[in-house]
Amino acid sequence: MSTQIHRRQHPGEVRLPAALAVLTAIGLYAALPQSLLFAPRLVVPGLEALLFLPLVAANPRRMTRDNRGLRRVSIALVLLIATTNGCALVLLVRALVSGQAEEGSSLLLAALQVWLTNVLIFALGFWELDRGGPVARTQTSRPGLPVADFRFPQDEDHDAIAEVAARSSAKSGWVPGYIDYLYVSVTNSSAFSPTDTMPLSPRAKMLMALESVSALMLSVLVIARGVSLLK
Repeated sequence: MSTQIHRRQHPGEVRLPAALAVLTAIGLYAALPQSLLFAPRLVVPGLEALLFLPLVAANPRRMTRDNRGLRRVSIALVLLIATTNGCALVLLVRALVSGQAEEGSSLLLAALQVWLTNVLIFALGFWELDRGGPVARTQTSRPGLPVADFRFPQDEDHDAIAEVAARSSAKSGWVPGYIDYLYVSVTNSSAFSPTDTMPLSPRAKMLMALESVSALMLSVLVIARGVSLLK
């Protein structure tokens, strides 16, 4: 017997968690040391804010409106934050490896900023790509959803005990939101591998691999730098 249900109209995912993630990522980049910036301090954050404003204007409280233009702007924002943080990561690695930086403690703080931004931006990337994005996941009936990039525990809990099955995708109409993808990103960055949520598509696997490698590399270099400062 199929466990597929027809979902009631979803009010849309709340905008606030993803909006806070974007603003935090912008703030973390703006607070990096000048040596890790490749442009004047406020240029990149200003451009990111310009991309972010129309997205908030279109969906200020809940994610219910979408079109090709908004989708492109949203993905462009994620790519811009990811690219600038990637550049900061490269500059940070170079500074840590060279050992020529005078302010070791400021570099360690910068490493934390880059790591946190990495967690936030990969979560945003997962959130934007999986099953067509945040609007499609809640406003499209399941037979019409694009194929999934991730398999969450809720996607296969329909045959568990009643109190667990009640939260499953098949029985409750559950769909992942930004907090779910943030958890995936945090665990992937700290365990350097998937935990309870599995990547299904090649792009999801490549993104998770990239996040794991960058987090591992950063962790090793920070530990090495920290040890050198203790000597």
